[in-house]
Amino acid sequence: MKTWSILIFNIANFVALAIGGFFTGDGVPSDWYQELNKAPWTPPGWVFGAAWTFIMVCFGLFMGTAWHLVQNKKKLILLYSVHWVLNVSWNPIFFSAQMVLFGLIVITLLWALMLYFTRNYYKETKWKVALIFPYVIWLTIATSLNAYIYIYN
Repeated sequence: MKTWSILIFNIANFVALAIGGFFTGDGVPSDWYQELNKAPWTPPGWVFGAAWTFIMVCFGLFMGTAWHLVQNKKKLILLYSVHWVLNVSWNPIFFSAQMVLFGLIVITLLWALMLYFTRNYYKETKWKVALIFPYVIWLTIATSLNAYIYIYN
């Protein structure tokens, strides 16, 4: 049954979000972040939490299902692990270290990896790969927000 794998991947996803949230700390209300010139399309703060919750549930469903469909599980876990590290590392890089360019590189790599997931696993997972689309869409927006901050600050 797929329930156990979906549960495990969702737990891992939400642990990543919790670690990222810990490293965000006072990042959003901080003077540094508040004084940045941000993109006009920057959504209100509550959207980030709602979006990430939805995205992680969808990605957990995809990963839990893919675990039972994909032949090369070592590659799947390796890619997931790289995804996990990139996802967790963006917050401390961007908010704690205030390294906007390095954050842009990390989020761009994460975006490219999610595109790779969709392309690489389509044949084995069929329509279930659509569960990754919210992630790709959100990362496209988030990357543009990070790029705007880098260019205009």
